[in-house]
Amino acid sequence: MKIQLTSVFVDDQAEALRFYTDVLGFVKKHDVPVGEQDRWLTVVSPEAPDGPELLLEPLGHPAARTYRDALVTDGIPLAQFAVDDVRAEYERLRGLGVRFTQDPLEMGPVTTAVLDDTCGNLIQIASQQQ
Repeated sequence: MKIQLTSVFVDDQAEALRFYTDVLGFVKKHDVPVGEQDRWLTVVSPEAPDGPELLLEPLGHPAARTYRDALVTDGIPLAQFAVDDVRAEYERLRGLGVRFTQDPLEMGPVTTAVLDDTCGNLIQIASQQQ
């Protein structure tokens, strides 16, 4: 068994695609129209183009909005992405105007930071010392 797909709920798929590709550095994998306005829109890491996909899922179901907004209110990230160096990525992203809700924090061998993805979610980045 392996993880093939996970998703984040987004208010605007076009804005989400811009943020996740132009800012975070992912690459578009699939972009298929589904219905009148929505798309099956996924991104992947350029380091693993055949690896797990992140679906930029339209926020259509009322329960999804309630769930996502409750996580943000409580400061809980919806997803976590691995990076080689949290501090370096934090500085790079801040230079691009990304807003962080948690500055880099060391917790034993793990360093994390939490950012606002501009699409309604908090995302944690993490690195582990080897």
